[in-house]
Amino acid sequence: MDQFMLIFRHEDGTKIASPEQMQIWMKHTMDWIGAIAAQNKYVGGNGLPFDNSKIVWHNNVVTNGPFGDVKETVGGYIIVKADSVDEAVEFAKGCPILGGEGNSVEVRRIATGDGVH
Repeated sequence: MDQFMLIFRHEDGTKIASPEQMQIWMKHTMDWIGAIAAQNKYVGGNGLPFDNSKIVWHNNVVTNGPFGDVKETVGGYIIVKADSVDEAVEFAKGCPILGGEGNSVEVRRIATGDGVH
């Protein structure tokens, strides 16, 4: 069984949700993660706050981030165990961030260094 990272991309990371909206979103997110965990396929994950971020570029140039010319931001991720990328995609389809227009969930297999795949 492989591990996959589900990366949450927000089209506009500058939008601020109200405390009520955040509470509803967090409940939906915890319910979604709970359903994956109930199948013993949740490995872990974290949100990625937008404050106090830096980007290190070629030649050690450092800029404030994650904003700049790009509106899309990565808001967090979870790692799941799945028998295939298709199973991981099915988990991703239930992600509450997909309720926001332009938002997406990128599904990537995690390389394990075992020479397989």
